[in-house]
Amino acid sequence: MIKKSISIMTLLAMVFGTFLSVEAQDKDYVMWESITITPDNTKLKILGENMRKHNQTYHNAGPYKAYVYNISTGPNVGQIAWEMGPLTYSHLDGRPSSKAHDDDWRDNIMPYVKKMSNGEYWKKDKELSNTDMLDPNSVSHPLLYIRYFEVVKDEGHNVNSLFTQVSKTLKAMDGDNPWSVYYNEFRQGDLGRHIATVSPYKNWAELDKDNNFKDVFIKVNGKDSWEPFLENMNDSFSNSWDEIWTFNPTLSGHK
Repeated sequence: MIKKSISIMTLLAMVFGTFLSVEAQDKDYVMWESITITPDNTKLKILGENMRKHNQTYHNAGPYKAYVYNISTGPNVGQIAWEMGPLTYSHLDGRPSSKAHDDDWRDNIMPYVKKMSNGEYWKKDKELSNTDMLDPNSVSHPLLYIRYFEVVKDEGHNVNSLFTQVSKTLKAMDGDNPWSVYYNEFRQGDLGRHIATVSPYKNWAELDKDNNFKDVFIKVNGKDSWEPFLENMNDSFSNSWDEIWTFNPTLSGHK
C-alpha cells in the first residue's frame, strides 16, 4: 500500500492488506510493527518478567521502543500485542538483531509463548488522522479502541471518501477527539485485517460520554449524508470488529 494506496487496492482488485508500491516513500510517514502473542497462561509470571527485561535492554528508545498491550476485548481477548515504533522501513535494517538479542528472545520469551500471529506493519494516514494533540513521548491515553475493517473486493475506491467524512466530523467536534487510520502494509489473504482505526482514550469512563457524532456528521457533510454513508460503509466492508487494548507499562519495560 504506499501513499494511502486506495487506488492500488482497486488496481490489484483484492482485499486491502498489501499495498506495496515502487514509488518513493514519504520519509515522514508513521508505521508500527505489531505482533500478537498468545501466552502460556501457566507461565505468565516468568513471561512477564522476561519480556520486561528484554524490552528494557533491547527496545527502550527511538524507533525500536516497545509498547505492550493487553487485549481486553474481542476475538483475541487474553492475548498480548507487542508493538515497536514508530518507525520506517529503513529503520528495520538497524533493528536489534545481535546474537544476544536473538538468543534472549529465543530462550527467555518463546518457551513461554503458545503462538505468535499477526506479524504486521501498519502505516498511518497522516491526512485523515486526528492526533496532533497527543504527546508522542508519553502514553497519555493508555486505552486504544481499535476497529478492524475487511474491504470488499473491488470496493476499495470508496474507502478514502468514507474515512474523509469521518475525519472531517471528528475534527469538527468539541474537545479533543484523537483518531487514526492505519493501513496494513502486506497482504493478509483471508484474515481480513485490512484497515484499522484507532481511538485512544485516557480511561474507560470516556466511553460513557455522548460525543454527538451523528449530529456533527450531518452538519459537516450535509443533511442527506448520513444514510448514504451507512449504505456505502455496508457496501465497502464485508466485516468489522472491535478490540480494546490496555497499555501494560510493566511488560513494555517503561519506567
